[in-house]
This record gives sequence, C-alpha cells and structure tokens, in this order.
Amino acid sequence: MDSSQVIREVEQRCRQRGLRLTPTRRRVLELVLSADGPVKAYDLLDQLKAEQPNAAPPTVYRALEFLLENHFIHRLESLNAFVSCFHPAESHQGQFLICDECQAVIEIHEPGLTRNLSEAAEHEGFHPDRQVLEIYGLCSACYEARRS
Repeated sequence: MDSSQVIREVEQRCRQRGLRLTPTRRRVLELVLSADGPVKAYDLLDQLKAEQPNAAPPTVYRALEFLLENHFIHRLESLNAFVSCFHPAESHQGQFLICDECQAVIEIHEPGLTRNLSEAAEHEGFHPDRQVLEIYGLCSACYEARRS
C-alpha cells in the first residue's frame, strides 16, 4: 500500500470513528510515512518546524499519541522511534523485523503469534494490553552482501 492509500484509509477510519485528523496530525503522519526508516520524535519536530516555526515538542508528541492510540503508526520500543502502519484498517499488534545493518524495518502480521503470546501471558495471570515484538537480524539484501 502506498502513502496516499494509507492517508485515505486513515481519513476514512477517522470519519467512521468520529475522530479529527487535524492538519498537524495529518502532517506528522505524512512525515512518518515518507521517512526512509524509523523516525524519532525530535526529527519529526525539526521537519515540522521548517514548515511551522512555532511547532513545539508537545505538538509532535500529541500528534504521535493520537496516531499511536488509533493504530495509524507503530512505535519501535527499543529504538524509541516510529514507523508507519500500512494496515490502518486492521486492528493488530506490531511485529517487526529490524535489520542491524541498514536499519530497514519490515512489519509482519501474524495473528496466531499475537494470540499465542496473549494466551501464554494470561496463563501466567498476566493481562497484556499491547504487544510489540521486535526481531533483530539481517534483511535479505544485507545478508547476501555479507555472504559475497
């Protein structure tokens, strides 16, 4: 799904849920979508300040919070960075493959894995409210480059 499709899907979801996709929220989403990889909040702030000189950290953090709460983006916990979600129509937990070499991030969607982890946690009396699974290694391009 390309960025414009994601934006249209997010707009549709907001209309269906009665949410406001303000111009700042939309712009932060566009910046996350256009990033080459995971992007940090202060990098987003720097980009936003180029367009809106009065932008402050709370502006970006509030927009990120809205986008996260509504599953329009994902937060990579170990990197403290954000990546776009290319399945905004589907409620799901984040599962990511992160390349140690080039920092490429691939989102995978394995509902069975999410279900199994939730069941294992509940078996231990733990009640999860979110999951972020991050798997580190080498993407296929970096793996092949190392082998050569």
